[in-house]
Amino acid sequence: MAQFCLSLSQYKSSQTTEGKKRAFKVTEHAKCSTRLLTAETVPIKLAIKMRTCIPQHSRKLWICFLVLFSVSAVWGTNICTTRGVSTCKQCLAVHPSCAWCFQEDFGKGVAGLSRCDLKQNLLEAGCAAEALEFPSSRLDVRENRPLSNKASSTSEVTQIQPQKLHITLRPDDSKRFTVKVRQVEDYPVDLYYLMDLSYSMKDDLIRLRTLGNDLAVQMRHTTSNLRMGFGAFVDKPLSPYMYISPQEAVDNPCYGIQTFCLPQFGYKHVLSLTEEVSRFTEEVKKQRVSRNRDAPEGGSDAIIQAAVCKEKIGWRQGASHLLVFTTDAKTHVALDGRLAGIVQPNDGECHVGKDNNYDMSTTLDYPSLALITEKMSENNINLIFAVTNHVVPLYQNYSELIPGTTVGTLTDDSGNVIQLILDAYAKIRSKVELELLGVPEELSLSFNATCLNGEVIPGLRSCSGLKIGDTVSFSVEARARGCPEEKSKTFTLKPVGFKDALQITVDFECECKCQARAQPNSPACNQGNGTHECGICLGRGDCICGQCICHSSDFGKVWGKLCECDDFNCLRYKGELCSGHGTCSCGFCQCDPDWKGDNCNCSTRTDTCMSSLGLLCSGRGQCMCGSCECTQPGAYGTTCDKCPTCPDACTIKKECVECKHFKRGRLFEEESCARICRDEIQLVEDLVFHDKNAVNCTYKDEDDCVERFQYYEDASGKSILYVVKEPDCPKGPDILVVLLSVAGAILFLGLAGLLIWKLLVTIHDRREFAKFEEERSRAKWDTGHNPLYKGATSTFTNVTYRGNTE
Repeated sequence: MAQFCLSLSQYKSSQTTEGKKRAFKVTEHAKCSTRLLTAETVPIKLAIKMRTCIPQHSRKLWICFLVLFSVSAVWGTNICTTRGVSTCKQCLAVHPSCAWCFQEDFGKGVAGLSRCDLKQNLLEAGCAAEALEFPSSRLDVRENRPLSNKASSTSEVTQIQPQKLHITLRPDDSKRFTVKVRQVEDYPVDLYYLMDLSYSMKDDLIRLRTLGNDLAVQMRHTTSNLRMGFGAFVDKPLSPYMYISPQEAVDNPCYGIQTFCLPQFGYKHVLSLTEEVSRFTEEVKKQRVSRNRDAPEGGSDAIIQAAVCKEKIGWRQGASHLLVFTTDAKTHVALDGRLAGIVQPNDGECHVGKDNNYDMSTTLDYPSLALITEKMSENNINLIFAVTNHVVPLYQNYSELIPGTTVGTLTDDSGNVIQLILDAYAKIRSKVELELLGVPEELSLSFNATCLNGEVIPGLRSCSGLKIGDTVSFSVEARARGCPEEKSKTFTLKPVGFKDALQITVDFECECKCQARAQPNSPACNQGNGTHECGICLGRGDCICGQCICHSSDFGKVWGKLCECDDFNCLRYKGELCSGHGTCSCGFCQCDPDWKGDNCNCSTRTDTCMSSLGLLCSGRGQCMCGSCECTQPGAYGTTCDKCPTCPDACTIKKECVECKHFKRGRLFEEESCARICRDEIQLVEDLVFHDKNAVNCTYKDEDDCVERFQYYEDASGKSILYVVKEPDCPKGPDILVVLLSVAGAILFLGLAGLLIWKLLVTIHDRREFAKFEEERSRAKWDTGHNPLYKGATSTFTNVTYRGNTE
């Protein structure tokens, strides 16, 4: 027996989509003719529909009646007629499928007929097509130039498509569109080198004097159209940031260290962007360092001025803007100026004078990170922090707050700055991230990204790992969640660091056109006692003895001195008066606790944004109206808890592996494993690459074993942890090998010791013998005559002997 094509649940869903037709078939035995039944069909027409159901066998007649009875039970009411709507404006706010008939004689003589109904119902009930208020949401592409393949000097480069959209939205309705982005080849580059010239950077300045040509040569491998400029900064030239004593230290901050330095300055623009690389080298060679008193520098002042002084710097509109910021120290931020008595906030305007110096350095406070972010985005600048190792963590934190920013570790003498810039630029060109400027609060936007492999990633508005020439696309759904005072608003969607942008204008269709033709004191309203608007009278009382006696209403209570107040003419959201979270009082919603907004559709609760780890939006977004808006690239989910590519993904999932698989760790001891860790654990022999969003993680456990696992989320959002069965544990020592090694080492050391001793003794003996030989050769006596020998015969002379006297 054949099945019915249209179930009751399917029919109910069809009510929310105007014009969708559902076919249903009765059983083969009943032989009922197939009919197309629409969501707009009214109960009055059921009798006509029933006549078309002609059974072949009377014993099967009950089947047709059963089907039609079930459908009629559903058709008896619809969302447009069950909401207590009394005006055209309210009707439009109930649901996008609702229409209003402003025909004056509509419904006369027919009880219970509502002017607010589905469009087809109103037409079939006798309302003329020209008397219908039924604005429809629509999307119009106003500018749609194709994407460029390569930069060209003769034509405009296009890296985003389309370029202009016009969207008309009814309350609670949405439209979806697709944005394509491509990084074109040989795109022009403007590179402005902003250098810290405090005393600690003197070695870096010496090195930079020799790197200008090499930097240009290397960058031209990426682009044939390069321009370079140079600027420098130290800090605000006033106490306590500078040396003011003795007086000589003002003109020469290096006075106490027996060398000469330039007087301290805030920021100075040295060289505008130029294609002549030799000029860059020449200007750098002319620079000398200065010296300031405190450790942080005034680099944030310099960043703002370099970004907003477009004419001074020479930023080109059709080029990539790279601002290379080099320093070895922290930088002052907003409110640090109070140390010097500066309380005027930074205005983000250009204040570089004719002498190319920042002339408001001692007047304006340092800029905030929010202001830097705004100006980087406004001027399409990618900021590259080239900083020394000990301040890298600080600037990495800044980078997370400033889109389009990269951080590189600079050697002590800036010797690696060329490679650092090349790597940073390659990283910038390998990623496309959309940013939104000026989005109205009443508009909700959701994104799906389609990156290199064609896979749709929900909730993502960035793609990485790209090569020059790759094209990515983003599907964007724009939904009207309220009605602003201004009926038309324009905002911008653009890739970070691109000049190209998509301009979107949204018209909010919240009011009926017939409202503009309202007639006060209309004769049609009890002889001028009311306003005739959109086919109905709005007079709601009688004037008796100078006072208004308000009429009763089927929709609610009417009151006020002029019957101007009621409890049913307030803003609606998804068909509910005051969104169901407040009470209507004289045209304004009085919101219940934990709710706010003109129509009470914005929750003030934050517990709904709390992740299982106890973090608001998992630390990756902000809680807006009770739901999370993820700001961390790659994060999605109701609490932004899903983010395989986030830096802390391995750290978070490590604890889940420990508690779920190994039954140990903090979560296991706290018995919170089941609540926090809902991942599926799968044991594998080795890790296999599943997807570009899969993340391989390693860590050492308490036994000093290396555990390896992979964090992966499939298309349905299911989180899987692939854990390698056997960890890599250090093996224990082999005793025999150790004993033999020790014995061998002792023997070797003994023999070595003996040999060394023998060598030393031999050397000593040879030295002594040589010394003996040397002394012997110097002797003055003959070895055949011993001067110590005395003979046995002694001769004495008698001095008194005179000899013979004869």
